[in-house]
Amino acid sequence: MSVAGVAVGRNRLGAVSDLTLRRARFAELSGADLYEILRLRVDVFVVEQDCPYPELDGRDTEPDTVHLWYERGGAIASYLRILAEPGGAARIGRVCTAADARGGGLAGQLLDQALVAIGPRSVALSAQSHLTGFYARYGFRPDGAPFLEDGIPHTPMVRSREQPPAT
Repeated sequence: MSVAGVAVGRNRLGAVSDLTLRRARFAELSGADLYEILRLRVDVFVVEQDCPYPELDGRDTEPDTVHLWYERGGAIASYLRILAEPGGAARIGRVCTAADARGGGLAGQLLDQALVAIGPRSVALSAQSHLTGFYARYGFRPDGAPFLEDGIPHTPMVRSREQPPAT
C-alpha cells in the first residue's frame, strides 16, 4: 500500500488537523482499510441518503481501479475511487466524506489529487445534481440528460483531456 503524502485540512469547526493521503489498488488494501472504506460508503450512500442499493458493484476489485482517501488516526475522512473506462478514459465515483469531516474542503482536495493522478485523460462522473456546481469548479461540464439513480437526481458530467489541471 502506498502512502502518497500528508495534507493539512480544516474540519467543520475550523481546527487544523493532519491528514494522510492514501492510494491503493484493491490487492494492496488491508482488511482494515477495506472495512473502513466500505463502512464510510455505506454510512453515506446507504444510511444517510436512505438508498438501500447494492454498494458492492464489482468495480472495486478491477486491477486498474485506484482507491484514494484521506485518513486521520486510522479513520477515513474522505474517499473516492478512480475507474479505468474503455478508450483510456477515467471515471471518478463514490466520492464521500465522513459527517464529522465535512465543511473543510476535503472532497475538493481529494478531487484535486485524483485529477493529478489521472493526468491528461478525459474523466467522467455521475454527479448528484445538486453538486454539479461543485464539480464545475474542477472543469467538469454536463454531458447528457439528468437521470434518477436510487431516487436521487444525477447528472452525467465530463472533464475533457484538454482541460488544464485544477488549481
